[in-house]
Amino acid sequence: MYGIKTDNGYVEVLEGIRIKTINHGKNTLMTEFILKKDALLIEHAHPYEQTGYLVKGKIKLFIDGLERTLKQGDSWNIPSDVKHKAEIIEDSIAIEVFCPCREDYLKFVNEIDILY
Repeated sequence: MYGIKTDNGYVEVLEGIRIKTINHGKNTLMTEFILKKDALLIEHAHPYEQTGYLVKGKIKLFIDGLERTLKQGDSWNIPSDVKHKAEIIEDSIAIEVFCPCREDYLKFVNEIDILY
């Protein structure tokens, strides 16, 4: 399966936070987040391991109470069931991979972007 980059299919899940699932398999799922300056991702936890890469921008990420300011090119890993949140300092783009596959994020696939 291939994911083709388009500007269509993003869904705003929180104010200033848009998501699109850009590819997935049996065990993993990859998303792209478009994050607007001053947006807030509230603290939460889930049973998925989450690894991310900041393509563009600057964010403040809190993982299990530890705060780090991340810039373009930085990456992170959040173990499953660990609380985390984020504050968006600049307009940003992040890519994140979840394992196991997040079935609840399959609804964010833009089918015309996927080639089988």
